Amino acid sequence: MRAAPDLRVYLVTDAAQCRARGRTVTDTVRAAVAGGATCVQVRAKHADGADFLTQVLDVAHAVGRQVPVIVNDRVDVFLAARRLGAPVAGVHVGQRDLPAAVVRELIGDDAYLGLSAATPAELATAQAEGACDHVGIGAVRATTTKPDAPAGLGAPGIARLAAGTDLPCVAIGGVTAADLPALRAGGLAGAAVVSAICLADDPRAAARALRRAWESGQ
Repeated sequence: MRAAPDLRVYLVTDAAQCRARGRTVTDTVRAAVAGGATCVQVRAKHADGADFLTQVLDVAHAVGRQVPVIVNDRVDVFLAARRLGAPVAGVHVGQRDLPAAVVRELIGDDAYLGLSAATPAELATAQAEGACDHVGIGAVRATTTKPDAPAGLGAPGIARLAAGTDLPCVAIGGVTAADLPALRAGGLAGAAVVSAICLADDPRAAARALRRAWESGQ
């Protein structure tokens, strides 16, 4: 099994939320990493390829040598960014995207590969295939940032799911700082957040609070 990235405080970007606070995605990411975010996934579900590539390049050049920068869904954008010399670290795909085994072949063995999973069967398949490094499990609670997100399971439900796989698991879906101690105590490798940082008045302070909350959950 490949080593997973540092998933403790995993920022998933949302351009609309950043704009609502008068910031760019890159400004938000830079502040969050300064505050303690350990991994960044650039997500833009409705952006075209050119705009998404520009956003990935901006983020990767800003923080990609400090923390892993993961590209959501778009294997082509990841490959283009690498071809252009950007320090992008991997790809995250969902159950409706390209199969994880195919993605692994395309991105190579040196890149991280995360996979969304919401059921014991999906987790079992992910582990058996051996293509991904870690899985994203959700949702902790109902969220509006991902239209097809599953129903909220709460920290105990997420922990029960995570116990069914040897893969490192990161919780996602409506996560707040208050959830992090229980998630860590439940065996999760990290927590992925969107609104908790992207909608924060001060993303650096928000990331710092999340990191402290995670560290308190031993």
